[in-house]
Amino acid sequence: MNASLCRSRRKRLIGGVCGGIGEYLRLDASLVRVFFVLLALTTGIGWLLYVILWAAVPYEGEGVLGSPTTIHAGVAEMRAKAQSLGDDLRQTAARPSPQIGVVVGATLVLIGALALLRNLGIPGLGWLNEGLIWPLLLLVGGAVLVWRLPRG
Repeated sequence: MNASLCRSRRKRLIGGVCGGIGEYLRLDASLVRVFFVLLALTTGIGWLLYVILWAAVPYEGEGVLGSPTTIHAGVAEMRAKAQSLGDDLRQTAARPSPQIGVVVGATLVLIGALALLRNLGIPGLGWLNEGLIWPLLLLVGGAVLVWRLPRG
């Protein structure tokens, strides 16, 4: 184990929190990320915990854990990252990708068709309910995204 918990510069996606925890605990950073996502989706605490750790835990080789300087630097970094994400979203909204329109349109058509079939009362389609449709759409959408990832 590393001597102290710090955010990773090498294994970072957003703030280096999961990469740092992974290095500290000698775990794969992806496992830590999955843990945070599960916490965020199930209890909602994952987001808050991540933001607190981002602000309080220094990068490797910097400051002391929880010092005012470290927290100020973490908050400034979060502000810069949020501004960068906002700028990216603004540019994407100004020049939307035609592929995104096709995906959103196809998803809306699929949801509409499933809702219509459900409401027509056709025998044998009783399994079409909201409790099944949303998880099914998430699974199919996630599988398509993973399948389309570049190999290498």
